[in-house]
Parts: sequence; C-alpha cells; structure tokens
Amino acid sequence: MDGNCLRWVKYVHWRPVNIPLRTDLIKDEGVLSADVFARYCRLRGYNAIYICGTDEYGTATETKAMEEKCTLSRSEGIRAFPTACWLPSFQSRYHAIHKEVYKWFNISFDEFGRTSSPQQTEVCQAIFKKLMENNWLSENVMQQLYCDKCQKFLADRLVEGICPTQDCNYDSARGDQCEKCGKLLNPIELKDPRCKFCHSTPHIRDTNHLFLELPLLKDKLEEYINYMSVAGSWSQNAIQATHAWLKEGLKPRCITRDLKWGVPVPHEKFKDKVFYVWFDAPIGYVSITSCYTPDWEKWWKNPENVELYQFMGKDNVPFHTRCYWSLARFVGDCVGKAYRCFSGGKLGHGRECFRGKVMFPSTLLGTSENWTLMKTISVTEYLNYEAGSGCFGNDAKDTNIPVEVWRYYLLTNRPEVSDTLFTWVDLQAKLNSELLNNLGNFINRVLSFIAKPAGQSATFGNGAFTLNLEAVQQILSLII
Repeated sequence: MDGNCLRWVKYVHWRPVNIPLRTDLIKDEGVLSADVFARYCRLRGYNAIYICGTDEYGTATETKAMEEKCTLSRSEGIRAFPTACWLPSFQSRYHAIHKEVYKWFNISFDEFGRTSSPQQTEVCQAIFKKLMENNWLSENVMQQLYCDKCQKFLADRLVEGICPTQDCNYDSARGDQCEKCGKLLNPIELKDPRCKFCHSTPHIRDTNHLFLELPLLKDKLEEYINYMSVAGSWSQNAIQATHAWLKEGLKPRCITRDLKWGVPVPHEKFKDKVFYVWFDAPIGYVSITSCYTPDWEKWWKNPENVELYQFMGKDNVPFHTRCYWSLARFVGDCVGKAYRCFSGGKLGHGRECFRGKVMFPSTLLGTSENWTLMKTISVTEYLNYEAGSGCFGNDAKDTNIPVEVWRYYLLTNRPEVSDTLFTWVDLQAKLNSELLNNLGNFINRVLSFIAKPAGQSATFGNGAFTLNLEAVQQILSLII
C-alpha cells in the first residue's frame, strides 16, 4: 500500500486561515508532537505521511474577508461572494503565511492543503448524502437574527449588542460571547442588538436547518469509544472529557448555516445554505488525503490495516476554527496524518474534545461505511506564556533564535500531565546549560576526535579506554 493520508487538524484540520499569522508555536503543542511522531515512523521504516492544512470556511473567515475587502477563493463547486470589486487572494495570502512559518519550523508535512478545494466539497457532500439515506438527519426550525438592510441572517459573531449579564452591560458584546465577562451567549439574548456591518437593528426570524441526530447514534458511538479508548490507550484527560460529554446527554446538532461561504448543502430545500464548519472541517482529514493521493480510500476505508493517531492540544480560542492533528499508521507499514484547528474552550474539557471524539466519529459511523476511525489520541495540557497572550510562529521566527532551539525547548517543556509555563529566562537557561554546555560540549569533543588523522586513537581514564577514531568517523558518516 502506498502511503497517502491526511494530516486540522482542528483534528487534520487546520490552521485557522481567518486569523492572520495564527501560527502559535508556543502553545500549539499538537503540531510539533505529531511532527516528532511522523519522523519516528519514517525512521522505523513505516509507510508514513503527515498532512496538514488551513481551515478556510466559517463565519470568522467570511467576516475577516469582508473587513479586508477581499474575496474568497472561487474553487469549482464552492460558493463565492458576489462582490466583484473585491480583490482575490484572502485565503491564498494567509495560507502562504502559515505554510512559510511551518517550513521555517521544519515541520515535515508531506502535504499542507486547504479545505476550500473541490475535493472537500465532493467528500463532504457524499458523506452528507449517506447520512440522509440512513435517516440520521432531521429538520428543525431555529430562531435567528435577520438584517433587512444586508438581506441575510446574521451569524453569532456578526451581531453585537449589550451583554445581558447582570453587572456587566458591556456594550460591544458579540453574539457568541462577551469579551468582558467571558459569558457564552446566544445572539437573541443581547440587548439592543445591531448588525456588525451596517449597524441597523436586526429582528428575529424563523429559519429551517438540518440536524445530526446524535441521540440515535449514541449506541454506535459508545461502543466505539468504550472499545477504542482501551485498545488505543487514550490519555486520561481525553477519556474523562469524552465521558463527561456522554454523561450530559447527546442532543441533535445543527449541521447547516445561513452563510454564503462554505460547502453548499446538496439539497433543494437547503440550497441557499452551507454546512456548519464543525461538520465540514473534520472531513478535511479525508479531503486533503484525496488531494494527496487518488488511493485515499486505502487509508480511510481500511480499518483492518490502518491505525489513526491523533495529537491535540487544548489551547483553543473560543469560536475560532480549529486545527486537528492526526497520524495514521498502517500496521507493518505506517501512514501518518495530522489535522489541526483552533477552537474555543479547553480541549481536555470542552468543545474541541466534543468535536474530535464525538461529532466526527458519529458522522462517519452514521454513513454505515467501513471508515478508519481514530485509534489513539494524545492530549496535552496548556503551555502558558509568561506574558499571557502567547508567542506566535512569525514572532518566534523574527527572534533569529535557531529553529532547533525552539523545537528542543518546546519538546522538553511539553505539558503532558499538567500545565507548564514558557518563560524567556527558562529558554535562555536551557539553551546555555543543556544545549551549549552539555550537548555542545559533547559534539565539540566528538568533532575534535574526527579532526585527528585517521588511524590514531584517543585514550581516556589513564588508558582504561581507547577509542578508534577511524571507526568513529565511519559511524558518524552514516548519521550526520
């Protein structure tokens, strides 16, 4: 089997293209962890691939593009904005930025793709049709704010108003969350709501949407989780988070949105809607694999021979697109893939965990096809930044500190069990003591031996140990 699979990471998923330079290498432990595992698989001779990409759909992307007066990519099968005066390049520009930073960071992706591709539309719509055929979807009416002036329903973050929380009353609270008090909100709860773009007052209107019936899939999902969490040795925080969601009770989840930017819903009644980003984004695992190889089904519909490993960090900003990292391993050979996303809440306890270990598996289980489901997941805790906000990938690059130093420090400070803290003082200390003094001194001694004429020997400990330098040269030539 030739190795072709997805990396968003998110899940494979993605880097959120809507957030400029959102390549937070200080906090995003998933990408580096997955990179190390991918390198390990290759060194072991496994047939491994590591794939990543940018998640380019959703409200945040649409909003940012509108603010910058940029159009969104007009790929075949993808609905684009009608504003002809907008300049093309929004996603391509940020996709290139992310890709360049990861290249500098020596992340060994086999493919760095994107979700605004024809393949994403094809795979996403095919999965949707299977869910429809198997009666796992239902219709329901939702109330949503509608702007008469803009002539469209307003997504959560396109509405602003006064926070309804007592003693807060922040006048610029978003429809999804108040940035002052931190309370999660519903747009219709806002006082004096206004459209973010035209500032007119929207009104409530009914709108029909499609829902994935998670309660009906509960038995299939629990069977998968109970078996795979043991077989795959899931980390304790991943297990606890998953069971917490199940204990609360699964509810139908809306999979459509009244937006223009996204994968169109292939249903006559819902033709003016697109899929909710939580539904289509994890499918990027599959679509980027199909971009990488035409034999993607050998990876994604071959659970007998393929093992899927997922790496995820819990650093996610509320309501941003998420990035999922995964590695798929072919038993005997090995396939690697990773997907990454930014999202809200703590991964170990929140929405990212829910999407990764509940929503996406439920979606695939509902098709009744023989999908390769995640076997093992590794969840890290927080790597907090001393100043609070974090150090982004482009910032790390601009420090001119060698990338090897960054990789070493982040790996040695990986928050596997509890939160850890990044500080510049600690980085400097590890650089000077561990890299320069210890490793540097070791390498210097070895290179000094190599520099001596071939055939000579070096004696240590009053002659107790003799090193043949010619043999050392031969060995080092194989690994350096």
